[in-house]
Amino acid sequence: MESIGDDDELSSKTVSLRRRISFTILLLLLLLISLSTKVSGSIDESGRRVIEARTGQDLIWVVQLSDLHFSVHHPERAIDFKNIVGPALSLINPSLVLITGDLTDGKSKDMLTMKLNEDEWLEYESVMQDVVKRSGLNKSIFYDLRGNHDNFGVPAVGSSVDFFSKYSINAQMGRKGNVNTITVETSERKHLFVGIDTTMHIGLRGPTNLFGHPTDELLSSLDSHLSQWDNQSAKPVAKISFGHFPLSFTALSHSQKSLKDVFLKHSISAYVCGHLHSKFGKNLKRHHHSGGISLSDNDLFQLNMRQSGAESTSNCSFGALPAAEFWEWEMGDWRKNRAMRIMAIDRGHVSYVDLDFKSKSQRTIILPTFPLDSRFMSTSFARHKYECQHMISSSYDAIRAIVFSHSLIVEVVARVYDSSPGFDNLVMEAPMRKLGGDSSSSGATFFSVPWNYRAFEDPLPDRFWLQIEVTDIKGRLTLSEMRPFSINGLSSKVSWTWNEFRVMGCQWAALYYPILWAAMYSLFLVFLIPKCIIIVFKKQYTLKKFIAKKGPITLVVWILQDLCRMPVVWFGYMAYLLYLIFFPWFSGEVFTDSGNRTYMTIMGWVVTSSGADRKHVYIGQPDVMVLVIPHVVFVVIPSVLVVCCLVAEREIYKDHIRTVSGKKEDDHDRGRKKRSQRRSLLFSNRRLFRKSLLVASLALYWKHFKNCWALARAYEMNEVHFPGYSLVVPLLLLYVICKTHKVP
Repeated sequence: MESIGDDDELSSKTVSLRRRISFTILLLLLLLISLSTKVSGSIDESGRRVIEARTGQDLIWVVQLSDLHFSVHHPERAIDFKNIVGPALSLINPSLVLITGDLTDGKSKDMLTMKLNEDEWLEYESVMQDVVKRSGLNKSIFYDLRGNHDNFGVPAVGSSVDFFSKYSINAQMGRKGNVNTITVETSERKHLFVGIDTTMHIGLRGPTNLFGHPTDELLSSLDSHLSQWDNQSAKPVAKISFGHFPLSFTALSHSQKSLKDVFLKHSISAYVCGHLHSKFGKNLKRHHHSGGISLSDNDLFQLNMRQSGAESTSNCSFGALPAAEFWEWEMGDWRKNRAMRIMAIDRGHVSYVDLDFKSKSQRTIILPTFPLDSRFMSTSFARHKYECQHMISSSYDAIRAIVFSHSLIVEVVARVYDSSPGFDNLVMEAPMRKLGGDSSSSGATFFSVPWNYRAFEDPLPDRFWLQIEVTDIKGRLTLSEMRPFSINGLSSKVSWTWNEFRVMGCQWAALYYPILWAAMYSLFLVFLIPKCIIIVFKKQYTLKKFIAKKGPITLVVWILQDLCRMPVVWFGYMAYLLYLIFFPWFSGEVFTDSGNRTYMTIMGWVVTSSGADRKHVYIGQPDVMVLVIPHVVFVVIPSVLVVCCLVAEREIYKDHIRTVSGKKEDDHDRGRKKRSQRRSLLFSNRRLFRKSLLVASLALYWKHFKNCWALARAYEMNEVHFPGYSLVVPLLLLYVICKTHKVP
């Protein structure tokens, strides 16, 4: 009987345990469903995807990553991404994760052959699955874009080598278009994010795959997506666009329209991108302002980070609107710098912080959301609202910041410094209090402190500086970077370095033909003008005439006329210049494992589309400038200069020999003897000047050889495929060297 009682008791305990386990599983399922519902959002009646941000504030934040370059030759990039990004996203808990291109590297070990590698894409898919799992985020909030490296050698979207359409998150989530949108909504505002893929519709191998190529259809679709909430929402809408290519590396459409024109039309808050990495500088940012000039009106340069005229006085008359504007923010790369960006929109104010996981771990992250950095974030619209008293006072009445930390935060202090006397004076120090409920599940906490913002009005945009100090429960201090601010909405001027200017301030697609034709016309003039002087004006310029009548014009014309007296060289260069303009430079394989060759001219590559008979003429314009301009400017022009110097050296040496040997009538002329003594060092039998020219020729040969070797590796070519490109300049230079060696 006792055993039967014991069995009954054991059975009842087992049933009770099973019920508890079942109840626990049910709770976990409900929790997972609730979390999924929190991030997955909904589709409205118009097919627009909307995510509801439940931060309890008019505040959202997103994460941007760019230029991952996962490579079979550099496995550490993917390993670090898996180990760092998953836990970081779990801490940050963003509303969206934007990965703006160059997901894989697509380069050989020597970095010369550029075509897609499926192993890298398999690694990308595996790593992203692990990151999504470790972050605890819904996969649907991840948006990855195609970069130029993800398009190397892809003949058509959906082809067998288009691995982005197979392994990317966008492809797996069914986002097949080149424009994708998502709206994150708070109780006070809508935040519209529009991603754009402007890579070539026919992807060439590198290096002639460098620019973004928006089509007219893409620009029309972008215009439509950016206006989807116009006149349909009672809430204000903040608009952000994200892509891979900076506008300085984006071509115009067939109808000469640009992304900039569309962005200005909708006055988006910011366009965030990648592509340039961090090697060119830290200030790869650019403020675009409507000043009556668009990219389609030959806007070739912007000398400073802000356009001149962007700080004009606001017009506060009834119905007057501020000028259209937007910020362009390029971010660093994961490839070498392990960079990540957190971007926040707080009551319409857009701010960001860039993180560097290479140099230090990020235990505590501070993102001040107001006031904004007057160097990189302030806008004319904010100034207009402030000067015209249209601003929402509640968005100005407190200093605000988001703090992300694994540890409990015990104190947050805001400090404001006055830099006007020439050194930092602390003028405000106040503890910040936490807003909202318990956010320990995400590690993100919102802090705020009221202040009298009108006390900080000043005509100088960088007089006052903000810094926030955070102390965690372990006593560790973390300081935010000091940043200037201007309550008035004024902007601090930041000058680009030379490297920053040449990649952000130059519209390279528009500069290609001006640079090319300026160089070609100059070369033609070099050969034609002295020939015309001889034939038409019957004037002969010689060394003797230059000695008698010194001057830069006489010197140049004498040297060029001597060059014209070498028919092989003159006709050789003239024929070569015509060849470069009108004929193919070389033929090569521009697609991955296609086996088909095509040819390149200064107008682009001529390729045949997949599955059709028609030819796509001039694909890759202006991308071919990375081959055309360096060859013309750094090979052809220097070779002409070296040839001219060799010819001049020969004539001067001949004159020197005749002078010292007494073969001229004026042998005893004292002036000639003095000139002979002055020239003896450079033009004696040792001919040091000629030897220096031979060294320059060797350097030129080496430069040209490296270019030819890189092209042969990139497009699987040999000498047969580019004889004119590879042989003409070296042969002409060699001919002149031999011709000028012996002096009669």
